[in-house]
Amino acid sequence: MPKRRSGRSLVLAASVFAALGDATRLELVTRLNDGQPRSIAQLAEGLDLTRQGVTKHLHVLERAGIVTSNTVGRESQYVYVPSAVKQATSYLETVSQQWDEALSRLKTLVEG
Repeated sequence: MPKRRSGRSLVLAASVFAALGDATRLELVTRLNDGQPRSIAQLAEGLDLTRQGVTKHLHVLERAGIVTSNTVGRESQYVYVPSAVKQATSYLETVSQQWDEALSRLKTLVEG
């Protein structure tokens, strides 16, 4: 039997899915995925957004726990934090297992 998720882990998974449900934020996570900290200016390069627009997207990612920021001098540096995405992935694996088990029970009932 799959383990039940706490309400807190469901809220975390939902916030991660919501944050990653935007193409710009997915692009920002992709750019940060190598673990190297980057400034807002570096992250804004090549995007059709202002630095202020990129900052708003980074704040959404930060609230979801997907990125974290540190101030270096006058500049904010952002870095990817994979643990929130790993927890959301774990949630999806649990749901997938539940569906597999339900389909197996249905198959047994139909073929029985």
